[in-house]
Formats: sequence, C-alpha cells, structure tokens
Amino acid sequence: MASSGEPISSLSNLPSSLPAKTDRIHVFWHEGMLEHDTGRGVFDTGMDPGFLDVLEKHPENSDRVKNMVSILKRGPIAPFISWHQGRPALISELLYFHTQDYINELVEADRNGGKLICSGTFLNPGSWDAALLAAGTTLSAMQHILDGHGKISYALVRPPGHHAQPTQADGYCFLNNAGLAVQLALDSRFKKIVVIDIDVHYGNGTAVGFYFSDRVLTVSLHMNHGSWGPSHPQTGSVDELGEGDGFGYNLNIPLPNGTGDRGYAYAMAKLVVPSVEKFEPDMIVLVVGQDSSAFDPNGRQCLTMEGYREIGWTVREMADKHCDGRLLIVQEGGYHVTYSPYCLHATLEGVLNIPVPPLSDPIAYYPEDEAFTTTAVESIKLYQMDKVPFLK
Repeated sequence: MASSGEPISSLSNLPSSLPAKTDRIHVFWHEGMLEHDTGRGVFDTGMDPGFLDVLEKHPENSDRVKNMVSILKRGPIAPFISWHQGRPALISELLYFHTQDYINELVEADRNGGKLICSGTFLNPGSWDAALLAAGTTLSAMQHILDGHGKISYALVRPPGHHAQPTQADGYCFLNNAGLAVQLALDSRFKKIVVIDIDVHYGNGTAVGFYFSDRVLTVSLHMNHGSWGPSHPQTGSVDELGEGDGFGYNLNIPLPNGTGDRGYAYAMAKLVVPSVEKFEPDMIVLVVGQDSSAFDPNGRQCLTMEGYREIGWTVREMADKHCDGRLLIVQEGGYHVTYSPYCLHATLEGVLNIPVPPLSDPIAYYPEDEAFTTTAVESIKLYQMDKVPFLK
C-alpha cells in the first residue's frame, strides 16, 4: 500500500538541496509474484546432468526481485518511493495484446500442472498466477498515470514480459506486461506512445505486437544476439522496421557486445533522443533490464551504475519535454542477484534527477573502449535516416 517512507531531510547521504524536478516514483508490487518457481539446473535449462553436486537456480528466480524490493524499501531513495499493491489481470484484459487461443493454451497448461513452454520458459505450479499478477500490476501502474494520480509509475514485476508475442511465449515471458499497458493507454486518451527497451535482449514481443502501428514507436537497444529459435524468430536487426502503417516505427539498435556506459550514452544521444523528438509522444514507457550490466550472467554488455543513471536521467528529460513528465517503467530482465538491484537503484536515481549519487557502485568501473560502438551507432543512424520516413 502507499507509504511515504522516512522524511527526506533525515537522510544524511542525500543532497540537502534537491532540484524541483525530483518527484515520487509510484512502485506497484505484489509478493505473490515470488511464487513463480523456475527451478534449478544448468543455467536456464532445468537439466540435471547427474555429475554436478551443486545445481544453480534458474536465472529468472525470485531472489533477484526480492533484492530489488528491499533496496527500494531500505536504500537511499526510499523516501521518494510510494508503494502500491498490485493485482491479477482479468482474462479479458489479456486480450488487449494476446489472442484468445494463446491465453487458452496457457490456462490449459496451468490446469494440467504446468509444462516447459519453450526453451528456458517453465510454466510451473504457481507460475500462471504470478504471470496474471505481473500483467495486472503493470496495468494498475499505467492506470495510476491515466487517472492523474502520479506522473511516474514503476511496475516491479516478474515473470518478465517483453519477449511474449501475441500468440507465443518466449525467453522466460508468458504475458507482455508492457504491451498490455501500452494498449490500455492507447485505448484511453493517448494518441502516441514510445517504448524504450534497454534490456540486453531484443524486445521482440513488444515489437511484434505493434509492428503494423504508427501510434507506437518501439526502440530497442540490445546486444547483437540474433534469433534464438522457433519462439524467437526475430533477429533484432536494423532492417526489422515494421510493416504497413507501422513501417519505420520499430527502431532496432543492436549494439556490439561489450558496449558500456559511454557507448550506451552515445546511442541514446545520437539515435534515441532524436527519434523521440521527431515522434512527439504523449507518454514514454521505459522497459528496464539490468542484464545489460557488466556483470550479468545472461548478457555480454558492460553497463555500470553510472550508465544506468545516465539513461534514467535522459529518459526523464524526454518525458518532461514531450509528455508532461508521464513515464511508466516496467521491469524485465537482470539476473545478477546483487548487482541488478544496484543498477535499478541507479536508474531511478537518474529518473529522479538526484544530482549527487547517494549510492556508490560496489563493483565500480569496468574498462570500456567505445570506438567500435560509436562506429556501429553512426552506421545505424545513416541507415535509419535513409530508410525511415518520419526521421527525414
């Protein structure tokens, strides 16, 4: 439920004078999402080869999110957080984005005790209820903004959603939480929405859902991983631009493996900010994954807390300039159990525009040579300027 937390003035590690831009972030969360048990095995396979004494938890496990909750409740920015109880989505609400046949398949799988839906994606007992909570909680976070109760909402949810397509689960995702919220906003009063996805993997599900629409600009910054099988045929390459009315409104930014803070900042400045400027959205949805960090087991990028902080600040600047400050943040990946929460905290520090970072980086600097990324970004910019009508 809503909680104002400790008074700002009692926190000695926060700056005594904060800019007027600093606002509250309304966090939507439900502990029932912890009941999604993804099991143990060799990484995300669920496999026990028989010769390992210690099997690791599936990377998308509840520990990672427990630490995200705790750092927001007890970390330095806790005074800027208001907590709100999440809720399960109604089946009818899932049809904002997904087909009835697909939802029926998931309901049937849950009724039968669960199953492996696709590679690494386990629908176990308790998983469907958690997925409904993730979807409903994200919808509530969006509704909070639509109703004018706040400008910035954060849906702290699992299982993640951005790989889930209208008819297909993928990459640990069953329901596309962000996609559902975007459609809710479009059906309400907003004409145009931009989705900025900084998870290390391509937000293919969200892209597919709005691939034919010119009302949603989907921008995905991801490592250049390509397709990974039948559930994820999309490559995330620059030439997947959308179709029909949506041509040019899906902008992929596949970054070279090893891209760090300066490389991401360059991509944001050269590609994302100008695109949003041209599109002129009514609202921004920031899809966050801390698996772009230098120490994540499921990614090969090199962001640190400073890079996430810069992204958060940049997105907040765009929201203030174009959308009267309206910003929905939706949680996706991030699998380093301790560093992911730190990177989340840094992102929200940036969103709050706190001038002096109140939380130091426990792992600190990771060496970066951004030359390769700079070249790649310039190449992508030339391609987009040539192919994308609304950018010309």
